[in-house]
Amino acid sequence: MSEDVLRAVTPELRALRDRYAAFMDEHVYPNEPAFAADDEAAEALIAELRARARGAGLWAPHIGPEAGGTGRGFLAYAYLNEQIGRSYWGQLVFGCQAPDAGNGEILALFGTAAQRRRWLEPLVAGEVRSYFGMTEPDVSGADPTTLESRARSDGDAWVIDGHKWFSTGADGAAFGIVMAVTDPEAAPHRRASLFIVPAEADGVEVVRRIPVFGHEGRGWNTHCEVRFTGVRVPAANLLGERGDGFVIAQKRLTPGRIHHAMRWLGQMQRAFDLMCSYSLARTAFGEPLAEKQTVQTWIADSAAEISACRLMTLAAAGKVDRGEPARVEVSALKVFAARVLHDVIDRAVQTHGALGVSGDSPLAAMYLGARYARIYDGPDEVHRMVVARRILERYRAGDAWSFE
Repeated sequence: MSEDVLRAVTPELRALRDRYAAFMDEHVYPNEPAFAADDEAAEALIAELRARARGAGLWAPHIGPEAGGTGRGFLAYAYLNEQIGRSYWGQLVFGCQAPDAGNGEILALFGTAAQRRRWLEPLVAGEVRSYFGMTEPDVSGADPTTLESRARSDGDAWVIDGHKWFSTGADGAAFGIVMAVTDPEAAPHRRASLFIVPAEADGVEVVRRIPVFGHEGRGWNTHCEVRFTGVRVPAANLLGERGDGFVIAQKRLTPGRIHHAMRWLGQMQRAFDLMCSYSLARTAFGEPLAEKQTVQTWIADSAAEISACRLMTLAAAGKVDRGEPARVEVSALKVFAARVLHDVIDRAVQTHGALGVSGDSPLAAMYLGARYARIYDGPDEVHRMVVARRILERYRAGDAWSFE
């Protein structure tokens, strides 16, 4: 990891991370069972803690003050997420949950002044939620150049017809950022555009919450099927220029993948803590589990893998902060971090035995999320292809790959 990345982790940033850790200890971990209840009391509690986080200056760390957040860049956000990401609910409490975080970033980067006032400001303030409508049920989500949704220009408006699914958070969202083909005959990466679609627009239908591993979720953590039938939106709701959809989506997805890895760092570190603590406390066949060679191997392997994942995450975040291309680093990180997340949680579950798969431990819910991580925002196989192709391009040009 480069020296500038190490220098960026300043004493001030360490102190800020300690404040997030203290907030998590006091307000988030003790309330996880209450958050999981699908009732009004849970919603009221979340609203109360979001207000506390805002009052403590810990709100929206994913985006800068110019957009209403407290962010200090990707590297700082990666470091803070080692605490925020330890609980599934941390991102919601601090106002940096997906998909709102990614949508906020592209609105800040590509939105007009009017779009930022109308959509970005209430989104960052936590007054509304949003969703991102790209994946479709009838074509591969790994190849957005094959999208079938269409948008046609009609005077001072666009008319959208399409069918999306796994639109996270669409249930109860105020608006979506929706990708649709506007120029079918254009080059593959210039065919689609992005539109801001109000939830109340005629023709928008949230068909259902798609169960994931048997769970439908609610509100911000749903994965919805959405239909658009003759949905008319003003021409001013085009995000960026016509044909910019793929480019903007990549601008959103690349940092979004680092966001995931940042949160996964917190998850895997928490699972590691639980595994180590439980192995010392639990006795089997006359001695603590910690004395068993298999458990020791799990602990050693997990420690090494988490350390490697952490360095990869910080290095990739540092490149994004410097404005450098980081497609290889981000794709490699997405694959590696998802695997480490799964393996560390799996070992922790095995160490806990039946307790690990019960609702009395956070590990069971963490495990379900870990398996899904290898699919969303690009399956492992596609990211491996990206990494290999871009590296080989260097060698075909007579160059070599640099690991700096």
